[in-house]
Amino acid sequence: MQVILHTGVHKTDESRLLRCLRRNGDAFWKEGIYTPERQKFGTFLTDTVNQLGNAPLPPDTREIVLDAILEDAPEGVERLVLSHEHFFSVPKLALHHGRFYFRAESRLNTFCRIFERDEVELFIGLRNPATFLPEVFASSPAVQFQNFMGDVNPLHLRWSDLILRIKEQNPNLPITVWANEDTPLIWGQIVREMAGIELNRKILGAFDMFSQIISSEGMKRFRGFLKENPGINEIQKRRVMSAFLDKFALEDQIEEELQYTDWDGPFVDLMTTQYDEDVDMIASIPGVTLISP
Repeated sequence: MQVILHTGVHKTDESRLLRCLRRNGDAFWKEGIYTPERQKFGTFLTDTVNQLGNAPLPPDTREIVLDAILEDAPEGVERLVLSHEHFFSVPKLALHHGRFYFRAESRLNTFCRIFERDEVELFIGLRNPATFLPEVFASSPAVQFQNFMGDVNPLHLRWSDLILRIKEQNPNLPITVWANEDTPLIWGQIVREMAGIELNRKILGAFDMFSQIISSEGMKRFRGFLKENPGINEIQKRRVMSAFLDKFALEDQIEEELQYTDWDGPFVDLMTTQYDEDVDMIASIPGVTLISP
């Protein structure tokens, strides 16, 4: 069995991936692709991983976990797609011990041991720390942003540290990443890659994210363009999307207003530059695939 785990990060897709995958569920089921609702497995999975830790696994662990996850699944599941943004941690622990998701690698190691006879893949959407940190703070019980940050210098935080820690403990685990800021342009590919289907296959909701940042008139014209040009490939399609955004973008949906911090413009620009460089570095890590426009 292929087991696909999507782990957020927090404040990226906001469960949209799960909803899009399930929206295509009827078609996917016919090919053995199954995406359960998070409430069917989320708490059970994290509790199981936490309880097992690094201890030797009972011989029937995989069967117990699968029985719980696949309780309402159709027969013949060949590709199990799990989306769980709290798998690494809840928001209040996202920066615990001064690093992104300090228990991520150990939790994934346990997950991979449970499914050691299966083909496990990890999917992660990343986000600029300049916007990620304030948003995750807002979802935590912390009262002050500085209390949430502790002594951590945001300029020292790197997503590549998280990816390298994961690869160190799980060297054979394929990882697919993308920058959340690119999601509207690559949404269809993300969904298709997670489902394991052809990249040119039609799916429901392929432009869900794009439609949220472009005017209704722009979206109408874009769909008209696609209807008149059904043979364009994904690269050409993204170029067209970028061109439509230049003319019809909803600026209030693209520009993010920072709250809770006293960071000034130059500081945010520096964080953004470091983030862009960090994503480029992640793309060079063996066993990691970057989805980009």
